Amino acid sequence: MEKRIFNFSAGPCTLPEEVMLEAQEDFYSYKGQGLSVMEMSHRSKTYDEIITSAEKDIRTLLNISDEYEVLFLQGGATLQFSMVPLNLMPPANKADYIVTGAWAKKSVVEAKRVGEVNIAATSADTNFNYIPKEYNLTPDASYVHYTSNNTIFGTEFKSEPEVGNVPLVCDASSNILCRPIDVNKYGLIYAGAQKNMGPAGCALVVVKKSLLERSPEDLHTYMNYNIHAKNASMYNTPATYTIYIMGLVYKWLLKNGGLKAMEEVNEAKAKLLYDAIDNSGGYYKGASAVEDRSLMNVTFNLPSEELEKKFIAEAGAKDFSGLKGHRSVGGVRASIYNAFPTKGVEALVEFMSTFKTNN
Repeated sequence: MEKRIFNFSAGPCTLPEEVMLEAQEDFYSYKGQGLSVMEMSHRSKTYDEIITSAEKDIRTLLNISDEYEVLFLQGGATLQFSMVPLNLMPPANKADYIVTGAWAKKSVVEAKRVGEVNIAATSADTNFNYIPKEYNLTPDASYVHYTSNNTIFGTEFKSEPEVGNVPLVCDASSNILCRPIDVNKYGLIYAGAQKNMGPAGCALVVVKKSLLERSPEDLHTYMNYNIHAKNASMYNTPATYTIYIMGLVYKWLLKNGGLKAMEEVNEAKAKLLYDAIDNSGGYYKGASAVEDRSLMNVTFNLPSEELEKKFIAEAGAKDFSGLKGHRSVGGVRASIYNAFPTKGVEALVEFMSTFKTNN
């Protein structure tokens, strides 16, 4: 087998080696049945067991009660920018949005097509390098929307915004399953699979059943959460192979101690990298406010843009992939999702020390 590089890409993410190897073993003939998961009918008994098991395991991981529906939808998190307001904004047709990065801004654009949007807080004044702590909330808003982790800027909410009795909606795409959360605090959580759960092609949606009453009957069929809930995510052909891999990732997490154990690993990995930045005498400088640093996406700068280009080029030659910061902010970004190995972080820290010495 060819060697594996260290993939620091912000997404699609690194997958657990165990998951990749199991999928490889079953790729050509799933469990000896003579066909791949990619080939089998989504209506078959075998595939029904796959998707049912995936739902059962994500409910266990997040401790999701029967008050919530779990949906596996296509269109990624981007489609949810539209589905959330189309389903949840009526009848008041107004919602609060906390804007802490590029994806939050894009969600606002789609919500404004449906109704009135109040920007309850934003960190745009300093190019999104911190998380706002105070909110100007609308008492009769249909919901409050926020993005729990900002992939581009490397910031993360450490706890849920306090929003009173208004349903809380979260785009958790880039830090879902990195630590335990209390699902009962939310009206709806959505996340694209490709950041921390599996390959691209599917979005997980966890929505409180009582909120489904808001979905207008005249919504286009695929955009209606009720349709997907009534059809157990099978209204049309789902992203079968992506859901299969997501299910394997869920089992891998459960096997390795669940989300509390994952949180401990993630905190240790992030500490290694942030310590290397903070102890560099200013050579490496974190791009986000210290108290709001992300566990998943570590962003930093070097003394000059030229050195950053050299750093990324030399890192690439040593099989460190995906370290170039987003084109809108530049710098360096190391995404260290759940499955990214600790040895990869250790190797990057060693490289950073050597690079500093030589430059």
